[in-house]
Amino acid sequence: MASILNRTLIVPPVMDHHAVVLGSCPKFRVLDPMELRMKVWGHVIELIQSHRYVSMADIVDFSPQVSSSLIKIIDFRVFVMLWCGIETDLACFDKSEVKSTLFDSLKQCGSLLSGKDGNVEGCLYAVGEDCRTTVWTYQQDSEDGMLDSFQPDEQLRKKKKVSYTRKRRDVYKALGPGSEAGSATILAFGSLFTSPYKGSELYIDIHDAPRDHRINSLFGKLDALTFVPEIISAGKKFAIEKIKAPFLCTQLRLLDGQFKNHWKSTFLGLEQKLESLRKDGNLPIHIFVMTDLSEANWTESYLGKLLKDSDTYKLHILQEGDELVVQAAKKIANAEYGLRSGSLSRNLNTNKKNKNCRVDILPDILLYVEEAVCSCGKLGFVGTSGSTIAESVELLRKNGVCLNEG
Repeated sequence: MASILNRTLIVPPVMDHHAVVLGSCPKFRVLDPMELRMKVWGHVIELIQSHRYVSMADIVDFSPQVSSSLIKIIDFRVFVMLWCGIETDLACFDKSEVKSTLFDSLKQCGSLLSGKDGNVEGCLYAVGEDCRTTVWTYQQDSEDGMLDSFQPDEQLRKKKKVSYTRKRRDVYKALGPGSEAGSATILAFGSLFTSPYKGSELYIDIHDAPRDHRINSLFGKLDALTFVPEIISAGKKFAIEKIKAPFLCTQLRLLDGQFKNHWKSTFLGLEQKLESLRKDGNLPIHIFVMTDLSEANWTESYLGKLLKDSDTYKLHILQEGDELVVQAAKKIANAEYGLRSGSLSRNLNTNKKNKNCRVDILPDILLYVEEAVCSCGKLGFVGTSGSTIAESVELLRKNGVCLNEG
């Protein structure tokens, strides 16, 4: 979206799980974009205050896309310091020396940039469209303004009194040059989450650009997105030095949202895969398990059954306190990829001469290292249907990430 509209992408932080909940697009029950922006801004301030801020660019390697000039990015903290007139370095400050007015100023600035008081001509355009009313497209001229194939059904219309109508709109025509949004320096969306649903997309249906070679080349590079080298290396190291054998990876999401009601079908795929591997006769079968179900609660599940049969199966897990994970987290914290990315990155050399930026709280990278381990599973991968984590692992495996790292 940023590249299509020729805008600099403000790279956000990794937020705490469930800190800000979008809601459900299929049920037409989502937070209003302005309310969502306000909640995100509030949570970002919490992350900064508690020194737990981790940029998405600290985790995801954007360097190939940035170096090819296909996208322009800026760290959210750098953006805030510039636009909100904040002199304090938000990535390196002593809590005891910071005045409380700093965070009051951030809240006030966040309120303005979230669009609480409406658009500011020439400065801010706060997008009000969300997945309840809009599916963004690009260069699909015949579809612009048409009804999308997915609409609220009669039950939703009557029982929940849902009256929304979803239309397909060209994002460049609606928000690009010549539009009200196009003249604003800052374009603020709510959520950009999208996913295939019932023959359509929940919010963004842009998969190619018939007349834009630059955007088409970007699609290929986005498919090849991977984690920063420290994460990939840690995953590969665990596979080689700890598992020490070809292994199957399984990702089992069991406790959250819709997934907690589908244990049987989630385990069925794993059971079928193991049955196939067992017939090959190469025992024991090594399995790397990534799951939100704590090991203490495995006993009454299929995982407990696998644990008991130690002659046939050998299960491996990673934990947040494992030395391999801790060392990788330290390296990421010191690398400061987020702050170093973009043309307006902070002057780190000057900063470090004047301050001692200690890392008191390490970034939580366990999930990403687990995904990297899964990319190395030579016996295959069994993920949870509908999980974005499983999709991420499949993409890593498709791109041969584990094989490509030294």
